[in-house]
Order: sequence, then C-alpha cells, then structure tokens
Amino acid sequence: MKQKVIKELTTAEIVERLVEEQQHLVKLKLNHAVSPIENPNKIKEQRKTVARLKTEIRSRELKEQAK
Repeated sequence: MKQKVIKELTTAEIVERLVEEQQHLVKLKLNHAVSPIENPNKIKEQRKTVARLKTEIRSRELKEQAK
C-alpha cells in the first residue's frame, strides 16, 4: 500500500486497515514458520505497510495536538 493511498483514507479507515494488516502479518509469519513460503519478501513488505499506517496515524495525532 502506497503512502499516497494511505493519506486519502480517513483516520477510522486507517485504524481498521491497520488491524487487518497486522493480522495478515501474523498469519504470514506463522505460515513461514511452519513451512517456508515461496516469497519471504512478502513479510518484509507487510511490515512496511504496517509501519506506514502507524506513521500516518501518529502524524495525524501530532497535527491535532499542534492545533
């Protein structure tokens, strides 16, 4: 998920998406631990997506505090 797309979402949508992405990351890690997945780079991409979502939430919190 690109940063441009994330910025267009509302805060509630970002929080909802964050929960979904974190659950997906846990499933990927579990599947990889049981039997190696074809493309382990998917785990890396998923972690980055979660980080992007968290970053956007935090930046919105800071903007609200600055007001």
